Amino acid sequence: MLRGLGHEPVALLCSRVGADRYGSRFDELVRDAPEGLDVVVPAARERIAPVLRAFDPDLLLCVGFPWRIPEEALAVPRLAAVNAHAAPLPKYRGPYPFAWAVRNGDAEIGMTLHRMDATFDTGAILAQGSVPLDDESSIEELGPKLERIVAELLPSTLERVARGDPGEPQTEEGASYAGAFEPEYARIDWSRPAVDIHRQVRAWGFIPGGDAPLAELAGRTVRIRRTRLEPGEGEPVDCGEGMIWVVETEEVVSE
Repeated sequence: MLRGLGHEPVALLCSRVGADRYGSRFDELVRDAPEGLDVVVPAARERIAPVLRAFDPDLLLCVGFPWRIPEEALAVPRLAAVNAHAAPLPKYRGPYPFAWAVRNGDAEIGMTLHRMDATFDTGAILAQGSVPLDDESSIEELGPKLERIVAELLPSTLERVARGDPGEPQTEEGASYAGAFEPEYARIDWSRPAVDIHRQVRAWGFIPGGDAPLAELAGRTVRIRRTRLEPGEGEPVDCGEGMIWVVETEEVVSE
Protein backbone atom coordinates (compact mmCIF):
# COMPACT_ATOMS: atom_id res chain seq x y z
CA MET A 1 0.00 0.00 0.00
CA LEU A 2 2.76 2.46 0.95
CA ARG A 3 4.84 1.62 -2.10
CA GLY A 4 1.80 2.19 -4.29
CA LEU A 5 1.57 5.71 -2.84
CA GLY A 6 5.19 6.44 -3.76
CA HIS A 7 6.77 5.87 -0.33
CA GLU A 8 9.55 3.47 0.59
CA PRO A 9 9.15 1.26 3.68
CA VAL A 10 12.53 0.41 5.18
CA ALA A 11 11.69 -1.97 8.04
CA LEU A 12 8.94 -3.89 9.80
CA LEU A 13 9.31 -3.66 13.58
CA CYS A 14 7.30 -6.14 15.66
CA SER A 15 7.43 -7.65 19.14
CA ARG A 16 7.44 -11.13 20.63
CA VAL A 17 6.04 -9.66 23.85
CA GLY A 18 2.29 -9.29 23.47
CA ALA A 19 2.44 -11.05 20.10
CA ASP A 20 -1.14 -12.29 20.61
CA ARG A 21 -2.18 -8.80 19.52
CA TYR A 22 -1.33 -10.01 16.01
CA GLY A 23 -3.74 -12.94 16.36
CA SER A 24 -2.27 -16.04 14.72
CA ARG A 25 -0.23 -14.05 12.22
CA PHE A 26 3.02 -13.28 14.09
CA ASP A 27 4.99 -16.03 12.32
CA GLU A 28 3.46 -14.97 9.02
CA LEU A 29 4.48 -11.34 9.59
CA VAL A 30 8.09 -12.37 10.09
CA ARG A 31 8.24 -15.09 7.45
CA ASP A 32 6.32 -13.37 4.67
CA ALA A 33 7.40 -9.75 5.04
CA PRO A 34 7.58 -7.98 1.65
CA GLU A 35 10.77 -8.29 -0.35
CA GLY A 36 13.48 -5.81 0.56
CA LEU A 37 12.03 -5.10 4.01
CA ASP A 38 14.15 -5.73 7.08
CA VAL A 39 12.24 -7.39 9.94
CA VAL A 40 13.32 -6.20 13.38
CA VAL A 41 12.28 -7.61 16.78
CA PRO A 42 13.60 -5.48 19.68
CA ALA A 43 14.29 -7.37 22.89
CA ALA A 44 12.73 -4.66 25.09
CA ARG A 45 10.96 -1.30 24.87
CA GLU A 46 14.26 0.45 25.59
CA ARG A 47 15.73 -1.06 22.43
CA ILE A 48 13.15 0.50 20.09
CA ALA A 49 14.85 3.91 19.82
CA PRO A 50 18.35 2.55 19.02
CA VAL A 51 16.89 0.20 16.43
CA LEU A 52 14.93 3.01 14.77
CA ARG A 53 17.98 5.27 14.64
CA ALA A 54 19.76 2.66 12.55
CA PHE A 55 17.17 3.16 9.79
CA ASP A 56 16.98 6.99 10.01
CA PRO A 57 13.25 7.02 9.12
CA ASP A 58 11.18 10.02 8.09
CA LEU A 59 8.04 8.43 9.52
CA LEU A 60 7.04 5.75 11.99
CA LEU A 61 3.66 4.20 11.16
CA CYS A 62 2.21 2.12 13.99
CA VAL A 63 -0.57 -0.46 13.60
CA GLY A 64 -1.51 -2.68 16.55
CA PHE A 65 1.88 -2.55 18.28
CA PRO A 66 1.60 -4.23 21.70
CA TRP A 67 3.95 -1.94 23.70
CA ARG A 68 3.62 1.71 24.60
CA ILE A 69 6.41 3.21 22.53
CA PRO A 70 8.81 5.36 24.62
CA GLU A 71 9.05 9.10 23.92
CA GLU A 72 12.72 8.65 23.02
CA ALA A 73 11.66 6.35 20.17
CA LEU A 74 8.79 8.61 19.04
CA ALA A 75 11.31 11.42 18.64
CA VAL A 76 13.48 9.48 16.19
CA PRO A 77 11.48 9.90 12.93
CA ARG A 78 12.20 13.18 11.15
CA LEU A 79 8.56 14.03 10.44
CA ALA A 80 6.28 12.15 12.83
CA ALA A 81 5.15 8.96 14.51
CA VAL A 82 1.60 8.11 13.42
CA ASN A 83 -0.73 5.50 14.88
CA ALA A 84 -3.75 3.82 13.29
CA HIS A 85 -6.30 3.22 16.06
CA ALA A 86 -9.56 1.41 15.32
CA ALA A 87 -11.90 3.79 17.12
CA PRO A 88 -13.49 7.22 16.67
CA LEU A 89 -11.06 8.95 19.04
CA PRO A 90 -11.29 10.23 21.70
CA LYS A 91 -13.83 7.43 22.23
CA TYR A 92 -12.33 3.99 23.00
CA ARG A 93 -8.74 4.91 23.70
CA GLY A 94 -6.75 1.90 24.83
CA PRO A 95 -6.11 -1.71 23.80
CA TYR A 96 -9.56 -3.20 23.11
CA PRO A 97 -11.67 -0.79 21.01
CA PHE A 98 -13.18 -3.58 18.90
CA ALA A 99 -14.40 -5.49 21.92
CA TRP A 100 -16.09 -2.47 23.49
CA ALA A 101 -17.72 -1.42 20.22
CA VAL A 102 -19.24 -4.89 19.91
CA ARG A 103 -20.25 -4.99 23.58
CA ASN A 104 -21.99 -1.63 23.30
CA GLY A 105 -23.84 -2.55 20.12
CA ASP A 106 -22.19 0.11 17.96
CA ALA A 107 -23.27 0.15 14.32
CA GLU A 108 -19.78 1.13 13.10
CA ILE A 109 -16.11 0.60 13.81
CA GLY A 110 -14.22 3.88 13.72
CA MET A 111 -10.67 4.38 12.46
CA THR A 112 -8.38 7.26 13.45
CA LEU A 113 -4.90 8.07 12.21
CA HIS A 114 -3.23 10.38 14.72
CA ARG A 115 0.12 11.69 15.83
CA MET A 116 1.59 9.68 18.70
CA ASP A 117 2.53 11.20 22.03
CA ALA A 118 3.55 9.94 25.48
CA THR A 119 0.15 8.45 26.39
CA PHE A 120 -2.18 5.99 24.71
CA ASP A 121 -4.18 7.30 21.75
CA THR A 122 -4.27 10.97 22.78
CA GLY A 123 -2.29 12.66 19.99
CA ALA A 124 -3.61 15.10 17.39
CA ILE A 125 -5.97 13.64 14.78
CA LEU A 126 -4.90 13.53 11.13
CA ALA A 127 -7.78 11.56 9.55
CA GLN A 128 -10.90 9.67 10.62
CA GLY A 129 -13.45 7.36 9.04
CA SER A 130 -15.62 4.35 9.83
CA VAL A 131 -16.86 1.02 8.46
CA PRO A 132 -20.10 -0.84 9.23
CA LEU A 133 -19.99 -3.33 12.09
CA ASP A 134 -22.14 -6.29 11.17
CA ASP A 135 -22.08 -9.68 12.92
CA GLU A 136 -18.31 -10.25 12.82
CA SER A 137 -16.89 -12.30 15.68
CA SER A 138 -13.12 -11.77 15.32
CA ILE A 139 -10.52 -9.28 14.19
CA GLU A 140 -9.72 -11.61 11.28
CA GLU A 141 -13.31 -11.32 10.03
CA LEU A 142 -13.10 -7.53 10.23
CA GLY A 143 -9.72 -7.45 8.49
CA PRO A 144 -10.82 -6.64 4.91
CA LYS A 145 -13.00 -3.74 6.09
CA LEU A 146 -10.18 -2.31 8.19
CA GLU A 147 -7.72 -2.55 5.31
CA ARG A 148 -10.12 -0.62 3.07
CA ILE A 149 -10.65 2.24 5.50
CA VAL A 150 -6.92 2.57 6.23
CA ALA A 151 -6.27 2.65 2.47
CA GLU A 152 -8.77 5.51 2.18
CA LEU A 153 -7.30 7.52 5.07
CA LEU A 154 -3.59 6.96 4.51
CA PRO A 155 -2.95 9.24 1.48
CA SER A 156 -4.34 12.39 3.12
CA THR A 157 -2.58 11.52 6.38
CA LEU A 158 0.81 11.23 4.68
CA GLU A 159 0.23 14.46 2.79
CA ARG A 160 -0.57 16.33 6.02
CA VAL A 161 2.51 14.93 7.74
CA ALA A 162 4.75 15.82 4.79
CA ARG A 163 3.71 19.47 4.89
CA GLY A 164 4.09 19.70 8.67
CA ASP A 165 0.38 19.87 9.51
CA PRO A 166 0.07 19.29 13.28
CA GLY A 167 -3.46 17.83 13.08
CA GLU A 168 -6.47 18.62 15.28
CA PRO A 169 -5.88 18.28 19.04
CA GLN A 170 -8.15 15.81 20.77
CA THR A 171 -10.63 17.04 23.34
CA GLU A 172 -11.72 15.20 26.46
CA GLU A 173 -15.38 15.53 25.55
CA GLY A 174 -16.70 12.04 24.80
CA ALA A 175 -13.39 10.42 25.74
CA SER A 176 -13.45 6.84 27.06
CA TYR A 177 -10.98 4.04 27.72
CA ALA A 178 -11.38 0.57 26.18
CA GLY A 179 -9.60 -1.54 28.78
CA ALA A 180 -10.00 -5.12 29.95
CA PHE A 181 -13.47 -6.44 30.75
CA GLU A 182 -14.46 -6.87 34.38
CA PRO A 183 -14.33 -10.49 35.69
CA GLU A 184 -18.13 -10.67 36.00
CA TYR A 185 -18.47 -10.24 32.25
CA ALA A 186 -16.75 -13.60 31.76
CA ARG A 187 -19.92 -15.48 32.86
CA ILE A 188 -23.22 -15.57 30.99
CA ASP A 189 -26.48 -14.87 32.77
CA TRP A 190 -29.32 -16.39 30.74
CA SER A 191 -31.82 -14.05 32.41
CA ARG A 192 -30.41 -11.17 30.38
CA PRO A 193 -31.76 -10.28 26.90
CA ALA A 194 -30.61 -12.56 24.10
CA VAL A 195 -29.14 -9.65 22.13
CA ASP A 196 -26.92 -8.69 25.09
CA ILE A 197 -25.68 -12.27 25.47
CA HIS A 198 -24.92 -12.50 21.76
CA ARG A 199 -22.86 -9.30 22.01
CA GLN A 200 -21.08 -10.68 25.09
CA VAL A 201 -20.00 -13.83 23.24
CA ARG A 202 -18.84 -11.84 20.20
CA ALA A 203 -17.05 -9.21 22.31
CA TRP A 204 -14.82 -11.81 23.96
CA GLY A 205 -13.72 -12.90 20.49
CA PHE A 206 -12.06 -9.47 20.09
CA ILE A 207 -9.90 -9.79 23.22
CA PRO A 208 -6.54 -11.14 21.99
CA GLY A 209 -5.50 -14.06 24.15
CA GLY A 210 -8.82 -13.95 25.98
CA ASP A 211 -11.29 -16.78 26.37
CA ALA A 212 -14.95 -17.35 25.68
CA PRO A 213 -17.44 -16.62 28.51
CA LEU A 214 -18.62 -19.41 30.80
CA ALA A 215 -22.22 -20.57 31.08
CA GLU A 216 -24.36 -23.32 32.56
CA LEU A 217 -25.93 -25.26 29.69
CA ALA A 218 -27.94 -28.48 30.07
CA GLY A 219 -26.44 -29.13 33.51
CA ARG A 220 -22.82 -28.67 32.53
CA THR A 221 -20.37 -25.77 32.56
CA VAL A 222 -19.13 -24.79 29.10
CA ARG A 223 -17.51 -21.91 27.29
CA ILE A 224 -19.82 -20.36 24.72
CA ARG A 225 -17.79 -19.60 21.60
CA ARG A 226 -20.44 -18.74 19.03
CA THR A 227 -24.15 -17.91 19.08
CA ARG A 228 -26.81 -16.65 16.71
CA LEU A 229 -30.06 -14.74 17.16
CA GLU A 230 -31.97 -16.33 14.29
CA PRO A 231 -33.40 -19.86 14.21
CA GLY A 232 -31.17 -22.43 12.57
CA GLU A 233 -27.97 -24.18 13.53
CA GLY A 234 -27.35 -24.63 17.25
CA GLU A 235 -29.09 -25.37 20.53
CA PRO A 236 -31.96 -22.97 21.38
CA VAL A 237 -31.94 -21.33 24.82
CA ASP A 238 -34.66 -19.17 26.37
CA CYS A 239 -33.24 -15.88 27.67
CA GLY A 240 -34.73 -13.14 29.80
CA GLU A 241 -35.89 -11.54 26.58
CA GLY A 242 -35.96 -13.55 23.37
CA MET A 243 -34.11 -16.71 22.36
CA ILE A 244 -30.55 -17.43 21.38
CA TRP A 245 -29.04 -20.36 19.50
CA VAL A 246 -25.76 -21.73 20.89
CA VAL A 247 -23.69 -22.78 17.88
CA GLU A 248 -20.26 -23.62 19.33
CA THR A 249 -19.18 -24.58 22.86
CA GLU A 250 -16.13 -25.95 24.63
CA GLU A 251 -16.30 -28.26 27.61
CA VAL A 252 -14.63 -27.01 30.78
CA VAL A 253 -12.35 -29.69 32.18
CA SER A 254 -12.06 -29.75 35.98
CA GLU A 255 -8.59 -30.43 37.37
